[in-house]
Amino acid sequence: MLRKTTINSEEFIFYVDLITDFLKKRSLIKGISGFIKEKEKYNSISSYGVILFQEKGAPITVYDEQVIDPVIEVINDKWDERETKQSYLENGLFEILSYVFRKSQKARKNYRIIIISDTPSKLSEDYHTALYDLLIKARRFDTFIDIIRIGDAKFYNDDVKLKVISSETHSGVFYCNNPKLFPNILISLVQNKTEFNIIQPDQEDYILEEDKTFYERLAVDLISLDSDDEELCDICHQELCPICNAHSDEVHKCYNCNIKYHTCCAAEYSISNNIGFKHLFRCVQCDALLRLDEEIVNLIYEEDQHKHEILEEVETNVNFDENEHYEENVIDEDFLEDQLDYNDEYVETESLNLPSQNKKLIHKKVKIGGYFGQEIEIKPKNEDLNTNSEISETIITIPEESTQTQDKISITSLKPPKKRLIKLCRICGTTLTNINICPNCGARVE
Repeated sequence: MLRKTTINSEEFIFYVDLITDFLKKRSLIKGISGFIKEKEKYNSISSYGVILFQEKGAPITVYDEQVIDPVIEVINDKWDERETKQSYLENGLFEILSYVFRKSQKARKNYRIIIISDTPSKLSEDYHTALYDLLIKARRFDTFIDIIRIGDAKFYNDDVKLKVISSETHSGVFYCNNPKLFPNILISLVQNKTEFNIIQPDQEDYILEEDKTFYERLAVDLISLDSDDEELCDICHQELCPICNAHSDEVHKCYNCNIKYHTCCAAEYSISNNIGFKHLFRCVQCDALLRLDEEIVNLIYEEDQHKHEILEEVETNVNFDENEHYEENVIDEDFLEDQLDYNDEYVETESLNLPSQNKKLIHKKVKIGGYFGQEIEIKPKNEDLNTNSEISETIITIPEESTQTQDKISITSLKPPKKRLIKLCRICGTTLTNINICPNCGARVE
């Protein structure tokens, strides 16, 4: 399962990786300008950036501009000085992702990287492997990478690589074989992400343990309060931590926005809202990436789990007890004794364990004629154990191997005799007549 969250701010970064003249500068600028014009129709907070490699010297980079003008100026001024011999696709992505990671320390934002490329890069597989590792991490920082491949060729030897890059960030690859179609393709990317719904990995898409150091280095510890700061936690709104009730749990604050946390309060929040490790979370107020002591967080987590297990066990026991309102024996023993005494027969009941939902609708075995007597089975006429209807009639069935009649007998059809009353010893089953002590086992019979 994937869960969706909403972010109200995004930054578009145009990576211009054009070696040939298939797409002219004017067409490129026209396409980007049309993209921005279309983007302004939507009520959102957007900023813009561009990266362009030069033939000599470091690449030109512009980030987080509130208007598109600086981006257009870079393309206009540096177009003739751009790299025209080789594509540095991986290098440019390394630069952009490094920027994304740095910015993600202080605030959460939706990063939209749009690569405009016309030539496959010739860098080694080592670059591909390193880039893929960064892409996996970038997914945790709300990053999309759409790629527009410019050119009239039907196939490119890096098609698979481009699709991997885009698919790992939930984006796409678009092929433009006609420069006139470029503005339309670019504008279509505005429409795809207008609501800024970020698809984030759930528990199934876990962070590898070996990447922990990477995320820990990005995060920042809570800092001590200044002398004039009020020692009041913004999570629980108390001076004394309500979780540990310890004065030693001092209030600390976020380095970026000064919101204050008890250690326990921060740990509780981090456990429920972490980025993949329980001790790494984003600030409640400013989305800065923060770090707690891992041992303390794990200790609080284990205590919470233990409490949860105890509560579940208590609730289970309570629910079980509430359903324990059934009779242990389906047929009342006094009723059986009264009925069968009238017929000079002895019945010994067996103990039964009943499901709580079945109150009188079970099979029961009894013995007639003492301990060594014939065993018969008593079962309800209506055997639907899931109904709540009362048993209208109880049927006694004698096993097939018995020499007695196999006809079904209804207990309710038995009629008591008028005179004779026989008592049975409850211990050994001996028939007693006019005596109160069993001659066989010595038990007293009342």
